Amino acid sequence: MNAMLKTAGIAGLAVSGSIVAIAGFQQLNIGSVVAAPRVGAPAPNFTAVDSNGKKHNLSDFKGKTVVLEWTNHDCPFVKKHYSTNNMQQLQQTATKQGVVWLSIISSAPAQQGFVDNSKANELTKSRNARPTAVLLDPNGTIGRLYGARTTPHMYVIAPNGTLAYMGAIDDKPTTNPADVAGARNFVSEALSAVKAGKPVATSATQPYGCSVKYAP
Repeated sequence: MNAMLKTAGIAGLAVSGSIVAIAGFQQLNIGSVVAAPRVGAPAPNFTAVDSNGKKHNLSDFKGKTVVLEWTNHDCPFVKKHYSTNNMQQLQQTATKQGVVWLSIISSAPAQQGFVDNSKANELTKSRNARPTAVLLDPNGTIGRLYGARTTPHMYVIAPNGTLAYMGAIDDKPTTNPADVAGARNFVSEALSAVKAGKPVATSATQPYGCSVKYAP
């Protein structure tokens, strides 16, 4: 088990908290971050270009619920959720309800998970993924702004622009596809609560997955 975690580059676990995300924090260069995002506070604004060359400002989506999904197609934890169609189903259900879903790739050039525009679009098509857009963040600007530590690392932003949820996708911090069934999906819960205008019961959890591959 320990060998598997080292190989995968795991940077943290869900609510159990049995492993602290020390490695992820080291890679983030936290000293460059002005203020860490907080649930209930305004989500940090950013501008990014997607895999089709279109520019997006987070502030443009005010009035809509937004999901930020940090991803790395080579990470076994990400593969778990895409190989089972779990992530695609979440994306499709959310976007059909008017949610803006932004998949973000913060892997630096020459690092695991780095892709160019063409490869990003190829992955979206081959996996039948359904995000609103795939944002390319090779400099890690958005990732560091949000303190993104793992792939996946999930954030839900309410229509009023405040951060409603941040953390793991679910409560099964493994690479085993069989664990998707029966898992408690924190993102789905958060989206349901935001849609109903209710507080998110579990608004922050420990993210798990491969560490985000920022530039050294």
